Amino acid sequence: MSAITVSGLTKDYGEVLANDDVSFSVAEGEVFGYLGPNGAGKTTTIRTLMGFIEPTAGTASLLGHDIRDEAALIEAKKRIGYLPANPGFDESATGREILDLHASIKGDSRRDELLQIFDPPLDRTVREYSTGNKQKLGLVQAFMHDPDLVIMDEPTSGLDPLMQQRFNEFIRQEKETGTTVFLSSHVLSEVRRVCDRVGIIREGEIVTVETVSDLLDRSGKFVRLRVASDLQTADVTLDGVHDLSVRAVDGVFAEAPMANGGSVPETASELTFTYTGDLNSLVDFVGGYDVLELDVEEAPLEQVFMRFYGDDTEVVA
Repeated sequence: MSAITVSGLTKDYGEVLANDDVSFSVAEGEVFGYLGPNGAGKTTTIRTLMGFIEPTAGTASLLGHDIRDEAALIEAKKRIGYLPANPGFDESATGREILDLHASIKGDSRRDELLQIFDPPLDRTVREYSTGNKQKLGLVQAFMHDPDLVIMDEPTSGLDPLMQQRFNEFIRQEKETGTTVFLSSHVLSEVRRVCDRVGIIREGEIVTVETVSDLLDRSGKFVRLRVASDLQTADVTLDGVHDLSVRAVDGVFAEAPMANGGSVPETASELTFTYTGDLNSLVDFVGGYDVLELDVEEAPLEQVFMRFYGDDTEVVA
């Protein structure tokens, strides 16, 4: 059984079609990333799943419970953790009081364990919290009742890099124990580290749903090449080259030894491009030049994401 099934989900506000026939599923024990630019419809999907807004058409189920059935959804929520994009905690309450309230409703069997990991300042009032501390408190409340499914909207917003790394490690551990995680994010490097699959949404419509590895493989490699030659764009006839940039580099390599023992010219060329062709062909192409530097990496997920949207789209939450 899928932990989440979304079928033809549509939310029409009249002037804005926030979700347009959205369909996807999330398997039990999977970490699923939901990506899209500002206004794409990510939060609408999440709020509909949680029953905060009603769909115009279509439906979805959480842990086998139909979200249109209020009683069934309430039953499902006993096994679900939720972290909204901006947790609306009572700012006059302390963090401890907030957790005590949530514990009285849903339990807190993992509270102590989670406090060791995220460590929000429990005895300060929420109005004194930084954005990062609010997020840490939200993460504790989302997981402290040991849910089977956790739905999070921008879970690392406001966290410092060290805490982001701790969060990523925590999510990987949760996956090993079978917890299903659905998270929206614009931090694409984070998605790459923790997610099994991603769904990309644009203007309310699903663009693609696939594994992170398949998405990266289809999007090719990022190549940075410096050669001891004066190259022009027209000289690069290799099939599978995209987003090619060629620039002259003057005098940079004057003191660097060449592979053949010769002297390095004062003018060299730097090429950067995304490559989707055969790697053997790339090796043959590079072999025709005196190579000063060569880096071949997976295409940055940010660049992969932009392939779906174009250069004029802002990649944000």
